[in-house]
Amino acid sequence: MTIRISMWSGPRNISTAMMRSFGARADTFVSDEPYYGAYLKDTGFAHPMADEIIEAMDCDWASLTRTLNGDPADGSAIWYQKHMPSEMVGSVGIGDLADHRHAFLIRDPARMIASYDKKMEEVTFEDMGVERLHLFFRMEADRLGYAPPVVEGADILDAPGPMLEALCQALSIPFDPAMLQWEPGRRDTDGVWAPHWYNRVEESTGFEGDDRGPVEIPAGYEALYERCRPHYEALKSYKIEL
Repeated sequence: MTIRISMWSGPRNISTAMMRSFGARADTFVSDEPYYGAYLKDTGFAHPMADEIIEAMDCDWASLTRTLNGDPADGSAIWYQKHMPSEMVGSVGIGDLADHRHAFLIRDPARMIASYDKKMEEVTFEDMGVERLHLFFRMEADRLGYAPPVVEGADILDAPGPMLEALCQALSIPFDPAMLQWEPGRRDTDGVWAPHWYNRVEESTGFEGDDRGPVEIPAGYEALYERCRPHYEALKSYKIEL
């Protein structure tokens, strides 16, 4: 029986590196933001490569959800799905993925805003997805009767082995040391948007760098940060600690 893992995060976290990490496992198939095309088709937002993304993807919410609740294309024992709550604007939500093991990846919103600002002309509260991330966390905690796993990207960068081992334990799957290293380059499983967003991760071979120290919020986004911060702090209080 397939174990389906849905990892939810905001943009400009280490979400793609996490997808690389799980994709390095021999027992795991990965999917990259499967709802992105449906999100762009429904909203009409002018994201980079929007037309190519819509053309390449299944953009029907119900059809996508049936697929994601099934078995992976290659029959792997584990199906790791990278999701962005900001993209969940259609007729389905986390409750429609009830047979999944859900986890939540967080980052200081000041860093998310600063990074996203380098790729987009405007950064909005909806782009950050933190309110819906917090909502999905609460919904899953209510369903389970306990808090689902929360991990912070900075903690994974500080101690990838111990943090991934703790995450795997929380997800009730065995840890695989292969998760700590991968080959550079693009993957067939990467979204068609990879040329715009994935230049750094395509060069990576593991979890690199750190996410600590001061960061400057871009001018004009101070109010956005203050709006995002309570949701981040609430989720942070549940994160896995070593």
